[in-house]
Amino acid sequence: MIRKALSGGLRFYQRYITLLGFGSCRYYPTCSEYAKWQIQTNPNIFHAIISSIVRILRCNQLFVGGIDYPKISCKHLHPVYKNDTTPTISFWFVPDQKGCSVIKNIFSKGPQ
Repeated sequence: MIRKALSGGLRFYQRYITLLGFGSCRYYPTCSEYAKWQIQTNPNIFHAIISSIVRILRCNQLFVGGIDYPKISCKHLHPVYKNDTTPTISFWFVPDQKGCSVIKNIFSKGPQ
């Protein structure tokens, strides 16, 4: 329920608010995309929200920016599917020293 509400708010922001041209993000993926990936993949919703807020606070001139993929715990991975009937790989989870990096599967076809 909370995930759907947050995802809906982010979708609204990405479709309508960003069209007004309020600057640009210093990171890839953008802060809103980072938050969306965190909400979709992180098993702990509160950790996803806190990580997203910290990322937004870092998106300013005091930080260099660059590539910063969401990090989640590799111990609690759960499958992420578009729907329950046809499993679709939406994300890749790449292990590193701090957990797992979440990377969007850009090669899959179908609705994003």
